[in-house]
Amino acid sequence: MKAMTLTAYGDDATFEAADLPKPIATDGHVVVRIIATSINTVDTMIRSMGADLPLSPALPAVLGMDFAGVIEAVGDGVTAFSVGDEVYGCAGGVTDIQGALAEFIRADARLIAHKPKSISMREAAAMPLVGITAYEGLERAGIAAGQKVLVQGGAGGVGHLAVQLAKHFGAEVYGTGTGDKQIDVIKGYGATPIDFAAEKIADYVAKYTDGAGFDLIFDTVGGANMTNSFEAAALNAHIASTVGLLEIDLSPAHFKGLSLHIIFMLLPMLANQGRAKHGEILTKLAEIVDAGALKPLLDDQRFDLDTVGGAYDRLTSGQAIGKVVVDV
Repeated sequence: MKAMTLTAYGDDATFEAADLPKPIATDGHVVVRIIATSINTVDTMIRSMGADLPLSPALPAVLGMDFAGVIEAVGDGVTAFSVGDEVYGCAGGVTDIQGALAEFIRADARLIAHKPKSISMREAAAMPLVGITAYEGLERAGIAAGQKVLVQGGAGGVGHLAVQLAKHFGAEVYGTGTGDKQIDVIKGYGATPIDFAAEKIADYVAKYTDGAGFDLIFDTVGGANMTNSFEAAALNAHIASTVGLLEIDLSPAHFKGLSLHIIFMLLPMLANQGRAKHGEILTKLAEIVDAGALKPLLDDQRFDLDTVGGAYDRLTSGQAIGKVVVDV
C-alpha cells in the first residue's frame, strides 16, 4: 500500500511516499480502506517535536490519527462491524500504532464507530479527535440544560463542535474569537460571539451574566489563557481545558471554588485503557450528526497524500478556518 512517511522530525521535515505492507486484521481489530484523514494540532506537534513528545512514533513514521473509510477485513472477536461497513475513528499515528496517512490502517474495533449517514467521508474524517474531545470535556464538566457556557476558541477545531454540542444539550452558549470569519462561525452555530480582542473579560461577564460569571467554561486555548477562564467563571463553576501544559497560580480558582478538568483525549489509545468509551462517544456523535444538531466545519483548501506536507503547513499557518482534510 502507499503511505506517506517521515524519516526525520522537525519543523521542516518532509513526507516521503513509501510502499508498505498492507496490514492484516488481528484479534479485535479491523482493516480499513481509508477514504479521508484530517490533520490535528497534535499531529503537527509530533512532526515538529518528534522524540521530545513521549507519544511520537519511532522513525520512519506514518502519522495521522483521524480517518473515515470502509472496512476491508475483520479480525477474530469483532462482532459489531462487517466488511463493507463505513466507519470513522481516531486509532493510530502515535507510539507503535501506524497512522492514517496511508491507503489502509489496522484499527482497534473499540476505537471506531459507524460513520454518520448524513455527512461525507471528508466531513466524518474531520470529527473523531475533536469530537471526542468536545463531548468528553462537556460531559466531565457536567453540562446541563440552562447553564451559561463559554467556549474559549469557539471557532476552532474542538471549539466549533463544543459550541454545537453545548447548544444540543440545552445550554445558553457563548464563544470567544476575533476577526470577522471567526465571529461569523460562532454566530452561525447559534451562539453569542465575544471578540476577545475588543471586549474586556469583566465587561462581557457583566453584559452576559450580570457579573455572576459563566457556569461552565470549555477552554480550548488553554495555557496562559486559563487565567482568563478563571476570571470569567462563576463561583463553583467547572472549567474543562485541553491545554494544561503550564505552571499557573491556582489562587483565583481556589477563591472561587472552581473545578478544573484536563482533557487528554489520547489516553485510551496510549494506555490501552477505556478504549471502548471512544467508540461509544463516536456512536453518540453520529446520532447527533444525523439528527441535524452537529456538523463539522472543513477548511476550503483540499489536499491529497502527495500534498500532505501542505496540509500540515496549512494548519500551522493559522489561516485555516475549519478542519484541514486530506483525501486518500
